[in-house]
Amino acid sequence: MTIRTRFAPSPTGLLHIGGARTALFNYLFARHHGGEFVLRIEDTDRARSTQEAVQVILDGLDWLGLHSDAPPVYQTTREARHVEVAMQLLEQGKAYKCYCTPEELTAMRELALAEKRAPRYDGRWRDRDPSEAPAGVRPAIRLKAPREGEVVLQDLVQGEVRVKNAEMDDMIILRSDGTPTYLHAVVVDDHDMAITHVIRGDDHLTNTFRQIQIYDAMGWEKPAFAHIPLIHGADGAKLSKRHGAVSILEFREQGFLPEALCNYLLRLGWGHGDAEFLSRDEQIQLFTLEGVGRAASRMDYAKLTHLNGMWLRQADDSRLREEVVERLVKSGLTVDAPAMERLLALMPGLKERAKTLEDLAASAAFLAREVPLPFEPKAEALLTLETREMLARLLLVLRDTAFETAAIDAALRGFAEAEGRKLGQVAQPLRAALTGSTMSPGIDATLIALGKEESLKRIGALTA
Repeated sequence: MTIRTRFAPSPTGLLHIGGARTALFNYLFARHHGGEFVLRIEDTDRARSTQEAVQVILDGLDWLGLHSDAPPVYQTTREARHVEVAMQLLEQGKAYKCYCTPEELTAMRELALAEKRAPRYDGRWRDRDPSEAPAGVRPAIRLKAPREGEVVLQDLVQGEVRVKNAEMDDMIILRSDGTPTYLHAVVVDDHDMAITHVIRGDDHLTNTFRQIQIYDAMGWEKPAFAHIPLIHGADGAKLSKRHGAVSILEFREQGFLPEALCNYLLRLGWGHGDAEFLSRDEQIQLFTLEGVGRAASRMDYAKLTHLNGMWLRQADDSRLREEVVERLVKSGLTVDAPAMERLLALMPGLKERAKTLEDLAASAAFLAREVPLPFEPKAEALLTLETREMLARLLLVLRDTAFETAAIDAALRGFAEAEGRKLGQVAQPLRAALTGSTMSPGIDATLIALGKEESLKRIGALTA
C-alpha cells in the first residue's frame, strides 16, 4: 500500500502557522514512508473563498518547500461526484429527504436550548412518507445515521476515543440548494484520492466521528486518523495577532528562513530525544506520529528567532546576498555591481551576528550607501574633532597600505602605537566613518570588502 497524505486548507483567509505545521507533518509522514503528499483546496465556501487566498496558500507552501506530488485538487470541481454519492446513499435507504423549513429548524434549536439540551435535529423526516412533503419546499438530504452503539476511533495521536451514536444527529450531506456539505465532500474526496492517513488539527476530532458514519454507510475503507494538538500563544490562549506573526508570509516578510520555520514547527509538538537542529533530510528520516504529543504547543518567538540565527549562519552566502539585496532595494537603496561584490565578500562576517534577514539587511546597508553616510547617534558621538583629525592622519597611512588582511592589521597596530592609543581607540572611530555604525564585522574585513578606493573616500569625506 502506498501511503498517501493530504493537506486540505480552506481559502477563506491566510495560511496560518497551525495550517503550515499540519502541512509539514503530512509531508514528512508521506516522505518518511516513501509515499505521496497531495494538496486539496477546499473552496466549497464560495462566498468567502477567494483566488487571492488560494494564491497565498500556494505561495506559502512553495516558500516552505512543501511541494505536492500532484496538481492541486479544487473541491468545487468535484461537486457532481459529491452529489452522486449522496444520491447513491438516498437510493440505498441510507439517507433521506428532509423538508424542514428554516423556521422549523430554528424553532427546534430554540426549544432544545430552552430545555438545556444540545441542539440536534430531531429526525422528524427520517421515516416519514415523502408524500407528506409541503409544497414549494426543496428538501435537503440527510444521512440516516445509526442510533444504537458507538463510534470507536483508534487515533494515531489521541489514542482510543469513543462517541455514542445517540449523541449525533442525522447530518445534512446535500443542502436544499443541491450543494454538498463540507463534511460529506471531504469523505468523498479522501476516498477517491486514495488518502490513507488523515493528519489534521484536533479541532476536527468531532467532525471525524460524523465522517466515519459516511464511510460506514458507503462500505468504504476508512483512512487512519491522527489529530494533532493546536498551537497556542505563550500565554496559553488561542494563537492570534496579538501574539505576533500568524500568517506564514508574515514570517517571510519579517526575515525568517523557511528551513528555520519548518525546523521550529516540527519541534513544536513533536520530539526525538534532544534533537533540535534538523535538516529536511533528517526530519524525513526521523519523523513518526509516535513522536507527536497530545498537549497543545506554545509558540515561542524568541526560540524561533534564535533558531533562525543558527540557520542563517549555515546558509549559502550567495543566497543570503540575494535576500539582502531584495530588502535593500525595497528600502530605497540602489545596489550596483560594486555593492554586490562587497555584500558577498562581507557576508561571512555579517551573518554571524544576525538573527533574521531583516537584521542582516540592516547591518549590510552601509555597503550600498553613498557618501555622505547617515550616522547612528552612537557612531556620530565617536566622530569628534579630535578623532576626525586622527582619521585624517590614518588616511595617509592607509593610502600606502596594501588592502589585504595582514598588511591592514600591521598598519592599524603600527598607527595606534605611534599615536599612543589602544587599537580599539583607532578601530571604533574608523568603523563609524566607514559604516555609520558602531557594529560591523572585523575592521580589516570591512576595509577589504569596501575596497581601497571606497574606504579612502568615506574617511576623506569626514576629514576634508
